[in-house]
Amino acid sequence: MMNPRNLTLAAAATALLLGATACGTQTADGGDGAQPPAGAQAAARPATDGYGAGAAGSGAATASGPLSVRTDATLGQVVTDAAGFTLYRFDKDTAKPSRSACAGDCAKAWPPVPAGDTQAGGLDPALIGSVKRADGVTQLTVAGRPVYRFAKDTAPGQTNGQGVGGTWFAVTPQGGKAGTAAAPGGGTALPPLSLADDDELGKIIRDGRGRTLYRFTKDTAWPMKSNCLGACLEKWRPAKPVDVNKVQGIDPGKLSVYTRPDGTKQLAIDCWPLYWFTGDKTPGDTDGQGVGGTWFTVSADGKLVK
Repeated sequence: MMNPRNLTLAAAATALLLGATACGTQTADGGDGAQPPAGAQAAARPATDGYGAGAAGSGAATASGPLSVRTDATLGQVVTDAAGFTLYRFDKDTAKPSRSACAGDCAKAWPPVPAGDTQAGGLDPALIGSVKRADGVTQLTVAGRPVYRFAKDTAPGQTNGQGVGGTWFAVTPQGGKAGTAAAPGGGTALPPLSLADDDELGKIIRDGRGRTLYRFTKDTAWPMKSNCLGACLEKWRPAKPVDVNKVQGIDPGKLSVYTRPDGTKQLAIDCWPLYWFTGDKTPGDTDGQGVGGTWFTVSADGKLVK
């Protein structure tokens, strides 16, 4: 008969093992199954002085041509350069008069976007301007504010600079800070993840833009894996990780981050990846419910709503 002390040690070891494999072990194309909490990604960033100093890479902002407006799944409309890279604004800059407070190491991590022959593209031409920097570069401005690239954005469409140091934000087409807009229809901004009251489905999970989130029954939770790939992603977009300290009505302990085969991060609940549906045209729509008999809205505990 095993003595009580050995039983206690065995139980502790078992608990540690279960905790380390909370969502199983992902396959080789999905990365490590022991994912950190959804809010841990931001917390893991190296400390900076608010300028983003310490970011690696040159991130040279040299693309010229027409600007574009892209709708990001989490941030809404953001401005991109001609190469599709997200443009950012810095809270310590000023718009009236236009002035950049980012120089030296800051400008290495956040390369100023040269005005060059940049065209308004999808923006109001009246909002496009330039400012002469102390280093002699003529920098592009949107609504009077200097704009920058981020060195850690290594591919078009990335938004790794959002919220860095609490002072850097993607630029909206109006020159504002992306991801900080009021909730649809007015009122205060929605939490990044909360519950919506649907007349037919009850309380279902929505994101910070009011979009309904869904689960795909062909995914797996053990190991955590998404089977929505290729053409599937044209209609069903992976939900991005959120700050677990700001969610409402949902147990933060149920949230985790799934690393997709392409290396991007996806929000998961109870080890199930979450998505929003491009067919939902307005906040609160649930047109994705029951599609193909495989897509369903999600309750606060991560269960399917049928």
